[in-house]
Amino acid sequence: MKTSIVTYLVKRFLRFDNEQPFIFLSALLAFLGISLGVMVLLIAMALMNGFDNEFKKKLTIMNYPLTITPKFYGAINEELLLNLQTKFPNLSFSPYVQSAIMARSGSRLEGGYLFGVDFKSEVKVNSVLKEAIKDKSFDKFDVLIGKTLKDEFGLSNDDKLMYIFTHVEPGGMNITPKIKRFSVKGFFDSGLSAYDKAYNYTTIASLQAMLNLPSNQYSGIHIFSQNPQEDIVKIKEHLSTSVSIKGWWEDNVNFFAALELEKASLFIVLMLIILIAAINIISSLLMTVMNRRSEIALLLSLGATPAEIKKVFLYLGIVIGASGIFAGVIFGMSGLWVLSTFDIVHLPKDVYPTSTLPLDLSIKDFLSIVVGAFVIVIISSFYPAKKASEVDILTVLRNE
Repeated sequence: MKTSIVTYLVKRFLRFDNEQPFIFLSALLAFLGISLGVMVLLIAMALMNGFDNEFKKKLTIMNYPLTITPKFYGAINEELLLNLQTKFPNLSFSPYVQSAIMARSGSRLEGGYLFGVDFKSEVKVNSVLKEAIKDKSFDKFDVLIGKTLKDEFGLSNDDKLMYIFTHVEPGGMNITPKIKRFSVKGFFDSGLSAYDKAYNYTTIASLQAMLNLPSNQYSGIHIFSQNPQEDIVKIKEHLSTSVSIKGWWEDNVNFFAALELEKASLFIVLMLIILIAAINIISSLLMTVMNRRSEIALLLSLGATPAEIKKVFLYLGIVIGASGIFAGVIFGMSGLWVLSTFDIVHLPKDVYPTSTLPLDLSIKDFLSIVVGAFVIVIISSFYPAKKASEVDILTVLRNE
């Protein structure tokens, strides 16, 4: 009997009242505000996660999952490489020689790095280079450059590109930097313009010759791993103190910390939309309480308990809020489907790591949005429900 009274009153108070249309309008605005807030939050979090994952993917490739570097000159050699390949056959290793350079075309200069690599090994650890090389073969002093550098210098295949090396050698009474022209044999496009401008790749023999390094000595070893954070611990156990190993994330700690902070800030700011909408729930329920004071007093005098009256208005607020959350989820998911299916928004690829909107809504974010919105709705409904249960029967019936 008690449940039927509560249900009946909730349904009755939800109906449009011709005498007090503003109460219904306030409830409708609360419904729409919560729906809009949930929808915007879902799309915003999906976008933040999408960009986050896209940056991680690109940076993992160009920074390599794991990299071994020397602490002392000559610490990384062919013996170390063979030892690691034997102990970790499931991982891919690519030795490299590195030098800081200045690329020159006409009167234009660009700083960067030239990597000497074994392209057969490098394509196993770098999918961007694998896509760029395909069936190309590289001879001595051939070079693979990034798309950004190619566009900036206006280069084509087989053009000559001059490199000025920071490694210098004495020449009489002065010090002369090494200069060498390389033949451009191809271009790669990582989606990150900073890397496409700064990174250049040639054969390992070419750079060893320029730096006067023996053929069995390297500047480091790139490693491809599906689980770099687990494998880095295992590899460290087999390395001497003369070398160190680092993961791709160690060079980008501040960048991803900033992304997490931005994501958290956006979540809080957009949650305020739901909080503002919840104020409409409070005002709508309070107006209902004021308008129904005589009915509430009459119900209490006829035997309804304050707890039942409290439940009526608490359920009333929850129905408005929960329906708004449900509608917001439907609208948000529909918006994500539209944005992922149709190419509505096109991003400049030289600014972002992708030209299409990356969308990835995690279960954690979805639950945080829904649960957070529901908590706000319950809190917003509690005060009006409490006020309704505290109506003074004698005062109301005597005055009204």
